[in-house]
Amino acid sequence: MQGTPLRPILLLTSIFLIAACSKQTVQPISRLLQDSDSIQGKLSYLESPFVTAGDRIYMVGHQDGSFPPLGWHIKGEMGGIWDHPIKLMDGFDAEMIINGHVMPFNKASEFVNYPFANKHRFEFDEEDISVERIQFVPDGKQGVFVQYVIHNNSKETKTGKFQFNGQTDLRPTWLGERTNMIDGKDEATFDGKKWVVKDVSNPWFSIFGSEQTPDLTLTHENPNAANGVSNTLIYEIELPAESNFILNFTIAGSYTSLEDAKKNYTSIQNNFYSLAQEKKERYSELASKTKLTIPDKDLEQAFTWLKYNCDWLVRTIPEIGTGIGAGLPDYPWWFGVDSEYALKGYMAIGREDIVEKTIQLLDSVSMVLNGNGRILHEMSTNGAVFNEGNINETPQFASLIWEIYSWNGDKEFLKRYFPTVQKGLDWLLAENDGNQNLFPDGFGMMEIHGLNSEMIDVASYTQKAFADAAQMASELEQPELAKKYQALADTLKQKINDEFWSDPFGSYADFIGTDEQAIHLIENAIIRADTLNKPWAVKELQATKQQILDHPSNQPRPFVLYHNWVVNTPMEMGIADSSKAFTALDNAKKFTNPFGMFVTGIDRDESAGKDMGSFKGSKVFSYTGAVMTLPTGVQAVAENNYGRPDEALDYLKRMTRTFSYAIPGSIYEVSPDYGMVTQAWNIYAFAFPIVRQFFGIQPMAQHKTVKIKPQMPSSWGHASLENVKIGDNEISIWYENKDGNLQMKVEQTNPNWSVIVELPQDDYQIVQGEAQITSSGNRTIFTGKGTSLEISKKQ
Repeated sequence: MQGTPLRPILLLTSIFLIAACSKQTVQPISRLLQDSDSIQGKLSYLESPFVTAGDRIYMVGHQDGSFPPLGWHIKGEMGGIWDHPIKLMDGFDAEMIINGHVMPFNKASEFVNYPFANKHRFEFDEEDISVERIQFVPDGKQGVFVQYVIHNNSKETKTGKFQFNGQTDLRPTWLGERTNMIDGKDEATFDGKKWVVKDVSNPWFSIFGSEQTPDLTLTHENPNAANGVSNTLIYEIELPAESNFILNFTIAGSYTSLEDAKKNYTSIQNNFYSLAQEKKERYSELASKTKLTIPDKDLEQAFTWLKYNCDWLVRTIPEIGTGIGAGLPDYPWWFGVDSEYALKGYMAIGREDIVEKTIQLLDSVSMVLNGNGRILHEMSTNGAVFNEGNINETPQFASLIWEIYSWNGDKEFLKRYFPTVQKGLDWLLAENDGNQNLFPDGFGMMEIHGLNSEMIDVASYTQKAFADAAQMASELEQPELAKKYQALADTLKQKINDEFWSDPFGSYADFIGTDEQAIHLIENAIIRADTLNKPWAVKELQATKQQILDHPSNQPRPFVLYHNWVVNTPMEMGIADSSKAFTALDNAKKFTNPFGMFVTGIDRDESAGKDMGSFKGSKVFSYTGAVMTLPTGVQAVAENNYGRPDEALDYLKRMTRTFSYAIPGSIYEVSPDYGMVTQAWNIYAFAFPIVRQFFGIQPMAQHKTVKIKPQMPSSWGHASLENVKIGDNEISIWYENKDGNLQMKVEQTNPNWSVIVELPQDDYQIVQGEAQITSSGNRTIFTGKGTSLEISKKQ
């Protein structure tokens, strides 16, 4: 409808003049935005995606207010409004026609993001009119609320038409055909105020309308969807001089029944203000948990908004369950490995509810699907599983269970999932370790064709899984099993350091394989490096190939070919011995740019260290040449494990440079502006280094104990972390270190918990509270209970 004359009336309703002076019972959502966190977007990125999300529905469009085709998973279909497992709309558009001027709302002059809502601003200088479009998705509702606030800034009354067009596209999600979700033709009916659209072959419904009665309506084909339909609501409007006018729209739906769709529509339309207020208050509560205050305000802001991002990714489909999606717009469904990283961060920011629901979902579906402890890789929101599980996901699940148990201390939780852990570890070695050398064969994190022999990340995560499983078995009073698992962990640790290490490269190997495998992979890697114009990589690969040919081996051996980020997982897991770790960590710095770590090291070039520009991805979606947040976060964790917090902070700062780079309030998956506009595992990349390592919080909820062993970056002369939930307790820490005069204060809400504070050896005094003071090596240890413990260095 944008920019076109009115078409013949297909449905005529009673004429109703909407005047600004008429009684209005609505309130502007903008009142709730006035004291909310907010970030304004960049003009240069108005033609890029934004998201507004709830746990049932989310909407993805462009910051300029338009809804172009987006995404590649279902090509061009990943934007719009989704009520998984179906899509409701490709999008909507609106326009005003005043004095013959057509004013379309698809070229915003400004986009502002809020934790729970967004706002687009449109300027029409010829009529001295500006319009704000504000939208949010209520919690637990299958619908979106959209409010238009029209500002007549002129000194004369304006009359004209307001048109709202909804492009409905009731279609199934990815892999719908596997669950017999077959898209039918959409048919629309008008019920007096709103459009009701149904898929003729399915009980899928979309409803949209306003509290006002339109003057006329139109229906026509949806140009973006063969089975879709486009419907228009047209209102006569009168705008008195220097006044504001509000029009509210609700878009709701259901994939089960018309009754359910109507219920969602009515609830949102009648209660939008209170629903927005409730969501705002809930987000304020999210911000107050694990509240970070540090000198670096950019990093502090990024950390706060990552907590909001985490909530945007919660997906609930009642018939299946609740869990975190991996990223928007192309990965809205559930993944094993993405969750296994992300949930460690979610737990550190107090999201135990979502953590346990996601684990329950992954475990239940994986056991039904595989039955042997193997953890699935990717499942659509209709329940169809695309990949039954890569090798690394099963050991990472074991370590996740131990991490979460350390936070929640729930013995029943441990009992519930330990059988899956046991079965998974048995499967890992029995079915995937053909030569019985304890290194499972198969794809890990790097999905490069042919790279599926004995991978370094699989080996590292397997070692950590057995070490963690030993502690779980001990907790569950199975000493013999604990002993067995620990022995395997100890053996694997030694083998990784002995067999994966490459002195010539100063790095752990990408994989262990045969000469034949290596040469085949080298030849493919040379093509890749040459295509990307990386002459240094071509030269190195050719030299490696010649070395193999000159010194052949009939036994598998380690190879460094790609310099993939996963070669740093032995440091992430704390497996590497110190001398190797420092060499490898220093070597890894070569494979960075200002935003972080390259996924594949051979993709970097000599300009990489100085390149601050946009990521120019290929026309077909690809991670080739990418710098990503997960590898960068892993590197921060790894640096901290070996006592190098300043280096860890450097990686966090690199990632922070991408915060709000393209979408205000979020960090892209591929740095700085490619791939998913928000990504679940980003919270692992930030929360684990900050909470678990800089502040040194080591939860032991099963023993009602928390150990605090800070290792702060030297630039953080003061820092605090408040309201960190651990079991039935909350911990707050204030840290100050000026010119070597260290002071720390720890408060907890449960005085019956033990608090252990471990600091570098020095002469301290207890300013407040009681604690036993002991020494161990070069550390001073304070152990006490109560609500507060304050320590300072003696002057």
